[in-house]
Amino acid sequence: MLKVLQLIPTLDRSGAEKQMVMLAAGLPRDRFQVEAAVLTRSGPLEADLAAAGVPVTSIGKRLKVDPFALGRLTRFLKEGRFDVVQTWIFAANAYGRLAARRAGVPVIVTAEMAVDLWKGPIERLVDRRLATYSDRLVGNSNAVVEYYGKLGVPADRLEMIYSGIADEPPPAVDPAAVRTSIGFPHDARLALFVGRLAPQKRVGDLLKTLDLLQHVQPDLRTAIVGDGPLRGSLEKLAGQLDLDEKVRFLGHRDDVPRLMAAADVVVLPSEYEGLPNVVLEAMIQGKPVVATAAPGTTEVVVDGVTGVLAPIGNLPLLARGLRDLARDPRRARALGAAGRERALADFRADAMVARFADLYERLAAAKGLAVAPAPTA
Repeated sequence: MLKVLQLIPTLDRSGAEKQMVMLAAGLPRDRFQVEAAVLTRSGPLEADLAAAGVPVTSIGKRLKVDPFALGRLTRFLKEGRFDVVQTWIFAANAYGRLAARRAGVPVIVTAEMAVDLWKGPIERLVDRRLATYSDRLVGNSNAVVEYYGKLGVPADRLEMIYSGIADEPPPAVDPAAVRTSIGFPHDARLALFVGRLAPQKRVGDLLKTLDLLQHVQPDLRTAIVGDGPLRGSLEKLAGQLDLDEKVRFLGHRDDVPRLMAAADVVVLPSEYEGLPNVVLEAMIQGKPVVATAAPGTTEVVVDGVTGVLAPIGNLPLLARGLRDLARDPRRARALGAAGRERALADFRADAMVARFADLYERLAAAKGLAVAPAPTA
């Protein structure tokens, strides 16, 4: 049995964190002993790990560059005698790979969840240097793998494993009641955005798109779920565009499945992604998606089949996609149904977990570690 640690900065309700929790909870307990650690702080998803019997350790990183946290993490890894450490997101990827190397962890796996165009020269240098510490760098889409290949990560250290989504029944809701609960007319057409309010998501483009639709599709309303550094400026922009009655900024919410169940369409105007969780969540609920043709998103949304894609920054085409689906509920339902079929065929959570389990055992066997017998069919 392999002892596996999942290391991530926090346990907030975001895409990478949800994937990590799904993986940690899903790894077969007859083959893996699983723990988790947070580099900086915990968050609401710790309850999900506790329910799955996965213990969580906090390393307590406090400084931007924190050698004390690196020392604590190194000692924790030595004492834990882990066979496999998997790291998630830039800070944990950096500290985790250094500490795992120092602690003599046999297998080090790095998860990269986006085409990280935000990274500057320093971050890219760190990634290139630490890539040699990773037995595998796993991208959650072909776009992510290609990005890190171009960054200089050797091809034999790269692997692609799609993010997964659990097939859970959507909550039973009264869509009209949900609309009125967030301050919209009960009969409005509802678009939903879920994500961090940061430059990557181009929420300003969404607001300008909604401005184009104010008089063309006056019954359209949009709920924006999430928080981030741009929230204040985005709320100001919404006011300048006279969207106060058409848009609601809801902040962090614990009832995203409920909001999604009530929505007519999910919208994602990003500049880049990895494999966007919100799109998978929409697809499994049978909701159509209007999105930009961002790296990563194009591997999930099939234009005209499971949703509508517009070029990044093309506001008129993004507006047309939202308008057309608002006006044609039958087509919206057909796109949503096709999206659900695709999610079940290509992005199942159990398939994602099985591929990581296989990867851990392959890498461990190559290092001479004892691996549990493969399950029989």
